[in-house]
Amino acid sequence: MTQNRRSGGRAARKAARAAPLAEDIRPIVPGLPGGSYRPLSDADIERIHRAALRALEEIGLADAPESGVEIMTNAGAVLGDDGRLRFSPAMVDDMLAKAGRDITLHGRESRHDLLLSGSRVHYGTAGAAVHLVDIDGREYRDSLLGDLHDAARIADKLDNIHFVQRPTVARDMPDNQSLDLNTLYACCSGTAKHVGTSFVEPDTVPMCMDFLRHVAGGDDEWRARPFVSNSNCFVVPPMKFATESCQVMEMCVEAGMPVLLLSAGQAGATAPATIAGAIVQAVAECLAGVVYINAMKPGHPAIFGTWPFVSDLRTGAMSGGSGEQALLTAGCAQMHQFYGLPGGAVGGIADSKLPDMQAGWEQMCSNVMAGLAGLNLVYESAGMHASLLGYCHESLILGDDIIGQALRCVKGIEVTDETLSVDVMAETCLGGPGHYLGSGQTLARMQTDYVYPALGDRTSPKEWAENRKPDLIANAVARKEAILAEPASAAFPPDLDRELRERFDIRL
Repeated sequence: MTQNRRSGGRAARKAARAAPLAEDIRPIVPGLPGGSYRPLSDADIERIHRAALRALEEIGLADAPESGVEIMTNAGAVLGDDGRLRFSPAMVDDMLAKAGRDITLHGRESRHDLLLSGSRVHYGTAGAAVHLVDIDGREYRDSLLGDLHDAARIADKLDNIHFVQRPTVARDMPDNQSLDLNTLYACCSGTAKHVGTSFVEPDTVPMCMDFLRHVAGGDDEWRARPFVSNSNCFVVPPMKFATESCQVMEMCVEAGMPVLLLSAGQAGATAPATIAGAIVQAVAECLAGVVYINAMKPGHPAIFGTWPFVSDLRTGAMSGGSGEQALLTAGCAQMHQFYGLPGGAVGGIADSKLPDMQAGWEQMCSNVMAGLAGLNLVYESAGMHASLLGYCHESLILGDDIIGQALRCVKGIEVTDETLSVDVMAETCLGGPGHYLGSGQTLARMQTDYVYPALGDRTSPKEWAENRKPDLIANAVARKEAILAEPASAAFPPDLDRELRERFDIRL
């Protein structure tokens, strides 16, 4: 009888784990509050803030377009004889007071909406990888439009990937117009989650906005729920505006599109080598973006995108998988919270060329630290290899497991009278079975407190051998193939897709 009870309890546990969880009892969800990890003290944060203000007032930024010069000088910036725009602390404070807070990034479906507030954490893809990792051949090849569409389709099915910013460049597109337009089509027809993308030049924006309005059902519908944001490298570090990107940004603001203000200096190359100095420069550049945006349209949804990268100072190459990168990202998250602005930075980049042990430790380190620091948007969190040069569909799938564990760390430890469990201990130890395997608390908490990997193997060596020694990468390949074998659930309705193809040069 004892054996039967144990067997029944084991079967119940397996059945409970296999069943899909209702949203209200899932242990991890988008937007869990982080912020328990704080590498910067309050005094450190204040010193970084003051240093950034000093840089804006004394150094300023060069190369703003004429339209940007007019916008910012009308708001109080000063154009020097050297062509650099400088900003007083009072002007920066004024624009910070006008800046949008608690913004929502919309999905094409409302269930994918992301509220960017406080220290709420979300993970997603990003980047501009020019290669796709071929797992079978252990090679890199040019990334194509179909690869981008497949990445969006895969991400759409992964619970812990909350948004899809374009992770690869479609190198088979003949020109910039085709690239920007078809990037939108490939992403938006692959996922109903929020999409982020870049525009190569101002000339491509009008057609792309026409496409998005058509998908949304009209301009009013688009402006009510803009489901695509513009990832905008509006600065060329150190401390210069990117003229054409600024023109793109102005057009996106006018069109009602949220903007990621992206400063991507590389410590030791285009940003100071010190971690604190790299944060200061990124903060200063993004504060200039806050001035720019709010001088155009106060309160426009914008993301404070401090993305400083790390160099391996032995070679000058980027080192996205380093501990220093994880610290940079965590420090930037604290600065976002200091200003009370929605913020994003990088996490999950691997320097490793393949989804191997090196990739695992590199991806986990920065993803966990970014989440614990309360970063609103963790970009490039899954699939990215070779310091942003290569993208891997299988690694995207494995990254979903990594992020699941990172989110469990973000959720933290619940301490209540119930979770202290003294009554359960007494019931178990004083005349009880002497173990907790079949207790009501164990069965209940196995769903709400514990996160189980989809592909990670936790069997014993004996079970592993009996299961024919499953291979992690092979299982990721199998899941990728299963996802891509099914029709894309986010595909446009046939009538709309036909209209889009008749109206626009869709090449997918």
